[in-house]
Amino acid sequence: MTDNEELKRAMKAFKKRLKLTRLDEESRLGRSPLTSGASGIVSIIPPREFPQAVWDQLVAQGQLSKDSDGFYRIGTLKGGM
Repeated sequence: MTDNEELKRAMKAFKKRLKLTRLDEESRLGRSPLTSGASGIVSIIPPREFPQAVWDQLVAQGQLSKDSDGFYRIGTLKGGM
């Protein structure tokens, strides 16, 4: 079991990594100027500085949901995996 402070830090790190990943994708030079500019990235591999138990706990709480191949996304998936 992990404490609430560690879960908060992990969630903050996850959101920051997701935001930076989206910004990196949106800033690529090869993107068309006619596109909306919004990134299609919705899931990422979580930061490795937190143990797997932290990510499992966040999934159990419904703050994250497991995507495929070790990827996670914010919130729960409708229709569930």
